[in-house]
Order: sequence, then C-alpha cells, then structure tokens
Amino acid sequence: MLQVLSSAWALLFGMFLLMLGNGMQGTLLGIRGEIEGFDTFMMSIVMSAYFVGFLGGSRLAPRMIQRVGHVRVFAALASAISAVMILYPTFPNVPMWILGRVLIGFCFSAVYVTAESWLNNAADNSNRGKALSLYMIVQTLGIVAAQAMLLVAEPDGFILFVIPSIAVSIAVTPILLSISPTPAFDRTKPMSLSALMGFSPLGCVGMFILGGIFSAQFGMAAVYGAEAGLNVAQISSFVASFFVGAVILQYPIGWISDRMDRRFLIIIVSLIGAAGSVMGMVLGDVFSLLLVSAFVVGGMANPLYSLLIAHTNDFLEHDDMAAASGGLLFINGLGAVLGPVITGWMMGTSLGPGGFYLFTAVLFVAMVIYAGYRSTVRATLPVDETASYVVMGPTATTVAMEIAQEYVIETELEEQEQQELEEQEQLEEPEVGKTSL
Repeated sequence: MLQVLSSAWALLFGMFLLMLGNGMQGTLLGIRGEIEGFDTFMMSIVMSAYFVGFLGGSRLAPRMIQRVGHVRVFAALASAISAVMILYPTFPNVPMWILGRVLIGFCFSAVYVTAESWLNNAADNSNRGKALSLYMIVQTLGIVAAQAMLLVAEPDGFILFVIPSIAVSIAVTPILLSISPTPAFDRTKPMSLSALMGFSPLGCVGMFILGGIFSAQFGMAAVYGAEAGLNVAQISSFVASFFVGAVILQYPIGWISDRMDRRFLIIIVSLIGAAGSVMGMVLGDVFSLLLVSAFVVGGMANPLYSLLIAHTNDFLEHDDMAAASGGLLFINGLGAVLGPVITGWMMGTSLGPGGFYLFTAVLFVAMVIYAGYRSTVRATLPVDETASYVVMGPTATTVAMEIAQEYVIETELEEQEQQELEEQEQLEEPEVGKTSL
C-alpha cells in the first residue's frame, strides 16, 4: 500500500479533490433547486442529465485521448468543470442547469478515464488490486468530505459553488506537475451486448437495475432531503450516510462473496437493501432511522456492483473479461439515466418524498426475483472455480473496469501456478521417500 501511495499520491490527492467538487455540486444543486422553486420532476431531469453526459463521455473520451493525449484532455476538461460550477448560480434556471450537468457528466467521465489510465501505469502486478481499492476508497471519502463542506456557507449564495470550482482547479495541479510518465492508452474492443447477455443474463439485468438504484441515490438523495423538509446539515449527513455504508460494508461483503454462491449472496444483499428502503419509507420521519436506512441502502448497493462484475467474470474466459467491461458499464449507464427521472416522477405524485425509497425498494426486489429465477435455470459453480472479487464503484470507467479484470486474471493465474506447484510437490514426495529407503 505504501508503494502505491508513494508512486501515485498526486493522482490520489487530485482525485480526492475532484470527488470533493463532484460531491458538493451534486448535493448542492438538490438543495438550491428547492430554494429556486424548481419542481421535483424538473430537478430529476437536471440530475439525470449528469448520467447522460457521463455515458456519452465514456464512449467518446478514449477517442479524445488518442487524438490529443492525456494531459491536454485532463487539463481542458477539468477547466470546463470548474467553469460550469461557477455558472450554476449565475444562471439559476432549469435549461442551463441541464446543459451544465450534461457537460459536467461528460467531463468527469473523461477525467476519470485519464486518471485511471495513470493509476494503471503507476501500479504493477503485485499491487494493482491494492491500487484500485485505494482509488475507490479515496473517491468515496471525497464524496463524504464534500457533504461536510456544505456547512461552511448558506446554499442560497455563491460561496458553496466557488469552493468545488476551486477544488477541481487545484486537483489538476499536482497531477499535471507530477513526474509520473504519461501512460500509454489502448482501447479494448468491446463485446456485443447480445454476446454479453448470453454469457451472464443476471450480470446484464442486474447492472441495469443497479444503475437506477445508484443514480437515484447519487442524484436524488439531496432532492429527497429538501422535499422532506430536512435542513442543510441533515441533508449532508443523509447523503454522506449512503457512501459511509458503501466504504464500510464493501470489504466484508467481498470477503463473503469469495466463499459462497454469488447468486445467493446477491439475493441476500438485495433483500437487505430492500428492507433498508422500506425502513426509510416508513420510518423516515425519525432522522436517526433515516440515517440508518441510507447507510444500509448505500452499503448494499455499492457492493452489488462489484458482485455483479465478479459473477459475470465467473462465466467468461480470461480473454473476454476486458471486452465485457465496456458492455457492463454501458448497461449500468442506461439504468442510471432513467433512475432520477422515474424517481422524480414518483416523488411528484401523491407518494411525495416517500417515492424515493419506494423506487429503490422496487428495484432491489426486482434484483431478488431475477437472481432467484436465474438460480433455477443455471447450475451453481463450485466456489473454487469462481473469479476473484475486486472492489469497484459505480463511478468507474472502462479503464478501471479493465484494471479490475487484469487483476482478476493475474490473481487466478497465480493461484493456478501455486496449485500446480503443490500438486507437483505431492507427486515428488513418494519418490523422495523411496530414494531415502
């Protein structure tokens, strides 16, 4: 871990600041939209626009990097992010916010691709898994810290928009001035969605469902808080609880996933997520229980992302794992675009703010039903034949997905070599004993 920090500290520090800026602007817009008098459905369109941009960026960013290079793409798009964050309070109207969110989503996607390429270049076979885990932890901590920063000023002014703009601007400096060499960039040819669906129907359907859950959590939690009458401190604590749950429960669930049938674990995790959603819907008037529900929902949703990737890898050859990553990411992105819109529509009905939790509960239950169905039509793989679990987050791009796939392949090859050595030693032991006689 220390080796990773020494070689990639500038990247990790820059990523922390980038996530600080991203986490602040997402929550702040939900609060500011209520102040500006925007209705819930309009805010859901605004929040969904980020995922439209992110999805587009994940497709176009690799071409931009290949054309002009990592450094120019990173610097230009980070500057654009910083500028858009200042424009939000300058033009407080829905069309401009939608345009700004599309642009920011696109830019963040390309920035993540660049940063993750640098991360892969800084890591080697011995520490790639640790580097990826540390990267995901830093991202989550940046979002959590962003919620605390919302308390330094009033949300109806400019200061809270200036802070994330400054954070993003500063984030670029240590990365671009570091001595790390510019990484090579090579795109993996994607697998067709129909082929991917044939390999793992649960992986594909689950990713689509999870995209809706995560985007509702990331995009609409602050809108829910404002609609429910929470103050700024309560909203920031509520949003932070989703991500605290994610970082704390990710590793225990990952440890369990390498020791049992993953489909059964997906069912259990989804059931717990549904129970947490029902708790928030029924007992959300009690703020402490609202925080618990957010912790549970976030703590179940984020590990499900890694679980679905690992489950998909269980049915892929090594050569297909990297190719499958782009398809899984695209499917997740489609679900993410729809999530805030449907959530906003439900919250705009007689359900009120409770529509937020009803939406996540329905999706968790849908995951349970489909995973249960798939368990009846496909035999369970022995635990020792399954792929390794690698910590991943829903904000990851194709580059991070491919890093994870590389780590899985390397881990499995090392395990196979170790097993072959042990078998060889067992075969040689009788020979040694016979010679000594």
